[in-house]
Amino acid sequence: MTAEPSTAPAAQPHPLVVRTSRIDDLPGGPAALVDLLPDARPLSWVRRGDGIVGWGEALRLETWGPGRFADAEAAWHETLARAVVRDEVGLPGTGPVAFGTFAFDDSAPGDDAHEPLRAGGVLVVPRVVVGRRDGTTWLTTVDTAGSLSSSPAAALARTPRTPVTPPGEVTWHDGALRADDWAAVVAEGVERIRAGALEKVVLARDVVARTSAPVDPRWLLARLATAYEACWTFSVDGMVGATPELLVRSEKGLVTSRVLAGTIRRAGLSDDDALLRAAQLARSSKDLEEHEYAVASVAQALAPFCSSMNVPDTPFVLHLPNVMHLASDVTGVLARGGEAAAPTSLALAAALHPSAAVCGTPTEAARDLIREIEGMDRSRYAGPVGWLGADGDGEWGIALRSAELSASDPRDVRLFAGCGIVAASDPASELAESEAKLEPLRYALGS
Repeated sequence: MTAEPSTAPAAQPHPLVVRTSRIDDLPGGPAALVDLLPDARPLSWVRRGDGIVGWGEALRLETWGPGRFADAEAAWHETLARAVVRDEVGLPGTGPVAFGTFAFDDSAPGDDAHEPLRAGGVLVVPRVVVGRRDGTTWLTTVDTAGSLSSSPAAALARTPRTPVTPPGEVTWHDGALRADDWAAVVAEGVERIRAGALEKVVLARDVVARTSAPVDPRWLLARLATAYEACWTFSVDGMVGATPELLVRSEKGLVTSRVLAGTIRRAGLSDDDALLRAAQLARSSKDLEEHEYAVASVAQALAPFCSSMNVPDTPFVLHLPNVMHLASDVTGVLARGGEAAAPTSLALAAALHPSAAVCGTPTEAARDLIREIEGMDRSRYAGPVGWLGADGDGEWGIALRSAELSASDPRDVRLFAGCGIVAASDPASELAESEAKLEPLRYALGS
């Protein structure tokens, strides 16, 4: 796949005016923030009821190609240099924030006129942001210098909210490949690994849902935030999901990456059976091998930026409603020295992407094999998704357990799932695992 040269977005003609102030706390519950959202292009990054949501577009920065991360960061810095900011709260997620989503691969903008930039990347600065963290709730408004709203509270009060509507009847269709054909792709991946071409490859598939009523993203977000509290429920520019995998969090010099690799189905099991399966997962040589590759790739990518790191020797088992994962939290302290500024969370995300958890080992060999045999365009599935603050801190997950809402047909939703393939992988088992990973978005759609 040949990438076009990257192009940085043009600067906006008017500086942004950003105002953040405390507001009364919201009702309890994991969906309290997403319940505030209007239906038009909602933005979300929420976990266990805390996080940030936003709506409106004060600024949109689109990039593509191999330089999509660096170009977006440069445009963000240029925007901040001209912004006027009054932040009365001073917590992560207050002041200017941009929600972002980026393509998995280095592809240039697509030829489809309806989806011209889904293959690149975008930072969206909302006009209104509501956030909550540890009992503190705030409101941020973003205006241009020539169009100030009367007050942040007024901006919140006049936001139009229509009733949330279900998607109606859902019918399911094959994506790029039929299920049996995808299992054959997995078999090809296993054969390449056993021949010594690489050690691990992550292969993904898609399915398409068509609904009888237009999809209201708020319906999906509320169901995901409630059922998958331990995940980060996100919505950015048509990508919606509840990811269990934190690519990187950067906060006041500390970095964290939650690595997941190695999976077993959880849905339908009793608590006793789930504990038994969790113990089997923790001893599975196939899953431990897959996990080891993923942790090593994250640690290797973070090491140049850190003065110290903690890489767990053994993973723990993360229990989710649909699956259980082997998980490790890799942490580090950012190195600070000389005149060079510490890397931003977006720069760290760019350095980490693609990890072995979503690509494979070695990275280049795995990415080449994905391009050769996977048979679909991943778009922004398995790419970084999250948010970036004015100080460079932020949180970026991996767009897993996710779906892409069509920009041209509000009844068309594309769901994704992927599996880590190693020499011991069985195609039928991997197909079953992919079905388990599709469950969150099937559930969110009401299926």
